[in-house]
Amino acid sequence: MTPVRVLVVQHEDDTGPGYIGERIRALGTELDVVHPYLGDPIPESTDGYAGLLVLGGTPGPFDDTTARWLPDVRRLMAGALADEVPLLGICLGGELLAAVAGGKVDRIDGPPEVGLYQVRPTEAARTDPLFAGLPPVAPAVEWHWEEIVELPPGSVSLCGNDRFPNQAFRVGGTAWGTQFHPEVLSDTAAEWARGSAADLAALGLTTEGIRAEVEASEPELRRVWGELAAGWVRVVTADADARSSDRR
Repeated sequence: MTPVRVLVVQHEDDTGPGYIGERIRALGTELDVVHPYLGDPIPESTDGYAGLLVLGGTPGPFDDTTARWLPDVRRLMAGALADEVPLLGICLGGELLAAVAGGKVDRIDGPPEVGLYQVRPTEAARTDPLFAGLPPVAPAVEWHWEEIVELPPGSVSLCGNDRFPNQAFRVGGTAWGTQFHPEVLSDTAAEWARGSAADLAALGLTTEGIRAEVEASEPELRRVWGELAAGWVRVVTADADARSSDRR
């Protein structure tokens, strides 16, 4: 049997698929990661892939001068939406999904959301293929200076918090976006904090403080967001099986 393959767009060296990628691979799905910041071309389409995973990064979703590949990523995501290929966008990836689908993303008016925060599921999350198992309050690693101000028309809100209500959403039946980072555990959070020490100091945050709070919640982070990864793999696999049956 041919393994199920997922296309992954990674925007920067230190923003890889992390824990989500670990879980996806453990469940038997292959990841084909492209690194456009190193010169890898963005594929024209998702042909040959069962799903599309778009990761985070420091650019905003329309910072095309800083990240010249973003127009190609938006085109790729629009094609995946049109073809109903299972899609998961994380942080920048979620912002790109919101923008491509007709929502609104803007710079945060005030301090960014950085570190460990709590998110709460909406009523719609109870029956969602990815978020149905979310507890009433779940820890999530946040690291964003942009926010999804308005969700796309017809999308479904899945979780949020008091300051940023659009923490996760679904577009149609096969595309999900998150503002938070389900792929990040304490090692990655500490690495990001070390690279942003001056910015964090201005917010009253320290590398050690961020590492410690994420590490303390790591068992729950693994449990909750491991389930999200498993749910997405089930969607990807079921969709791939259905498409294979249709071709027979």
